[in-house]
Amino acid sequence: MNKLNSYKDKKIIKVLTGIRRSGKSTILNEFKKELIDSGVLEKNIISINFEDNDNKELLDYQKLHDYIIKNTDKKCMNYIFLDEIQNVNEFQKCIDSLFLREYLDIYITGSNSYMLSGELATHLTGRYIQIHVLPLSFKEYISYYGEGDELKKYNEYSMYGGFPYLINLENPNEKLEYLDSIYSTVIIKDIINRKKVKDVMILESICRFLFDNIGSNVSTKKISDTLASNGRKNSVHTIEEYLSSLLESYILYKVNRFDIKGKQLLKTQEKYYLSDLGLRTYLLGRNYNRDLGHILENIIFLELKRKGYRIYIGKNDSNEVDFVVETNEEYIYIQVALSVREEQTLRRELKPLETIPDHYKKYLITLDYDTNNYNGIKQISAIDFLLGRAQI
Repeated sequence: MNKLNSYKDKKIIKVLTGIRRSGKSTILNEFKKELIDSGVLEKNIISINFEDNDNKELLDYQKLHDYIIKNTDKKCMNYIFLDEIQNVNEFQKCIDSLFLREYLDIYITGSNSYMLSGELATHLTGRYIQIHVLPLSFKEYISYYGEGDELKKYNEYSMYGGFPYLINLENPNEKLEYLDSIYSTVIIKDIINRKKVKDVMILESICRFLFDNIGSNVSTKKISDTLASNGRKNSVHTIEEYLSSLLESYILYKVNRFDIKGKQLLKTQEKYYLSDLGLRTYLLGRNYNRDLGHILENIIFLELKRKGYRIYIGKNDSNEVDFVVETNEEYIYIQVALSVREEQTLRRELKPLETIPDHYKKYLITLDYDTNNYNGIKQISAIDFLLGRAQI
C-alpha cells in the first residue's frame, strides 16, 4: 500500500505480481477505497477483473482499449485497475497504447511472471514498477490472532502457510481443501492449460521432488535421475520446461549460488523455495517428514524477499552459507539453523561464517530464543526476526 501511494499519479505502470490468492486483488480494492476517501470520484475509476465472466467481452485487447478510452474523462486523472491481466489476449498492445494517455494512471495484476516478458518489457522498459505480493508474513499472521504462544503459532504457520483466506478456516481438513483448490488452480490454469502440458504425471512428480527438497542443492539432472529411478523416464529439456512453468506461476522461487570470494554468480546447484509452505503440507501430507530446519530456512527466505533484498546462496570454498543478502552498499551473510544449543551443532553452523575473509555483517538465525555474539557473528531469534523485534 505504501508503494502504491508513493507511485500514485506518476507516469509509471504499477504491476502487482505473485501467486494466486496471495492478496493482490484485495490490495487493489483497499487502494481504490483510499482513492475514494481522498476525494477521487467513482466515475473516474475503472476496475475490471478478467476472471469474472461478466467481463468476457473485454478479453479482446482492442475492445478493452476502446472501452477504457470511451469511459474515461480526459480533463482529469483516471485510475485504471486491471486484475489478472494475463487473461487478455495480447494485453501488451492495450497497455502500451493506454500508457500514452497522460490522464490514465494504470495498475495491473498478474499471476504469471511471463506477463513481464515479451512486448510489455520490450516496449515499456523503465516505465513500470513491479510490486511483488506474497502470502501473509508471520508478523501479519500473528497480528490477526493476537498475543499468545508465539512458538505454537509459528508451528501452525509453518504447517498451513499464510494464504490470507485461511484465517477464516479453523478445521485442518478445511484448510487442506482450500490449499488443494489453490494448488489445482495454479497447476491447471497457469501451467497445464496455458503451457499445454502433455505429461501431467511428470509435472506432479517434479512438484513433489522440489517440495520435498526445499533448501537443498538441486539440478535438472538430479531431478531427471531421481524420476528415472522411480520409473518416470524423461528428458532434461522437459524438466527444464516444466520447472520454468512452476517458477513463472510464482509457486516456487529459484535462488542462485554466489561465490563469496570472487563476488560473482555461479551457474550450477541452485536452490528452490516455496512461496507458501501450506502447499508443501497439502502435497506431501501433514504426517510427512517435515524437515523443520529447511522449513525455517524457507520462511526466513520469504521474509528476506519481502524486505526487497537480492538473495543468493553463498559458496566459500567448500563451505556453504545459507543466504548472502546484497544491499545497495554491502553484503550480509546469514546462516539458519533450527537450534544450536548442542556445542557440535553450534560449531558446524558457525564455521561457514567464520571462514569468510571480509568484514560484512554475519548472522546466525535460530528458533532458540537465545541471543549471542561469537566474535562478531550475531545469533538472533528467528521469532524475533520474523516479528520485527530483531533487525539485520
